[in-house]
Amino acid sequence: MRARIGSSLADLMMIPGLSGHEGRVRRYLKQALNGFGLQTATDRLGNLIATMSGREGAPSVMLFTHMDQLGLVVRKIERNGLVRVERLGGVPERALAAQAVLFAIGEGRDVPGVIAHKSHHATGQDEKYKVVPYQDIYIDAGFSSADEVLAAGIDIGTPVVYKPHVMELAGGRIAGTSVDDRAGCAVVLEAARQLAGMADRPAVHIVFSTLEEFNLRGALTAAQMLNPDIAIQIDLILASDTPDMAGRGDVVMGGGPGMGMFSFHGRGTLNGTIPHPALTRLFEDVARRDGMRLQKSAHIGCLTDSSYVQLVGQGVASIDMGFPMRYSHSALELCDLGDLEELTRLLVAGISSIGTDFSLDRDDFEQ
Repeated sequence: MRARIGSSLADLMMIPGLSGHEGRVRRYLKQALNGFGLQTATDRLGNLIATMSGREGAPSVMLFTHMDQLGLVVRKIERNGLVRVERLGGVPERALAAQAVLFAIGEGRDVPGVIAHKSHHATGQDEKYKVVPYQDIYIDAGFSSADEVLAAGIDIGTPVVYKPHVMELAGGRIAGTSVDDRAGCAVVLEAARQLAGMADRPAVHIVFSTLEEFNLRGALTAAQMLNPDIAIQIDLILASDTPDMAGRGDVVMGGGPGMGMFSFHGRGTLNGTIPHPALTRLFEDVARRDGMRLQKSAHIGCLTDSSYVQLVGQGVASIDMGFPMRYSHSALELCDLGDLEELTRLLVAGISSIGTDFSLDRDDFEQ
């Protein structure tokens, strides 16, 4: 299982798929799902959906993760061929200087470039510790005129991503681009493979969503159409085992999957998720029963699609499950393959144990 997850992750990390431009990622995932017998549909926002029927009378489950990545879009093409950009998603400006990027024009037509970094020999003392605002940065792709840029297929609105990269580190760890959330895609893909082979399980909707990095809205339309009873969202859990993160929690890289106990974002997107108690109980009980590890996380500063999915219909019992990750939203994010494998095992065991007697009545859990 670990080898399959690692192979899928490496493939997915190398496929550009800026938010709103996820087509290449979607086609890869569709082919994979079709390969083990699942039929798929795509809605107008680009969400990829596969449904497996299951136990009559048991709560239905939507297992989902986002397939888009953050990046940039072309804002202006200078007459000398340099390119100005806008941010799409939470791109950290301090991580941009001197990064390699890719203008994602189309299969076989992508154009590499580099985000300019002022020559050190010409940097004044007052500039040495300054983060350049994204409005002032530019990308150099080697062109000498705007006409050359346009002839290469680059125009206003063209998506730009960190240049795709995968790097194997010691101990089964993977670093590179778009671990957020291609690692989630690899996990959900493997979980779908295993659930598809089970005769006795609840109905499960597999969803690979769009537009998460843009405004957290992609999965909302899928949930409105599917109307699930339960939503299990897969994304990163902030690892807090490096010196700069020590005060943020107790999530350890290589320590197994994580469960979100609280999330909130107060800047721009005023929302968050407090998990349904039936689902925290479910995964705690399954982890204890099967001797699996389970870490817990509570944090302010980031949130997921579940914050909106939970509001569909009469309310969807929702939870964020995930994998520890370091260096979020940079060009070199990092995860542990062992954590991804354990997360997959936990998801499959938990979902397959949801029967007709599984209660979503909060009064059965809240004291």
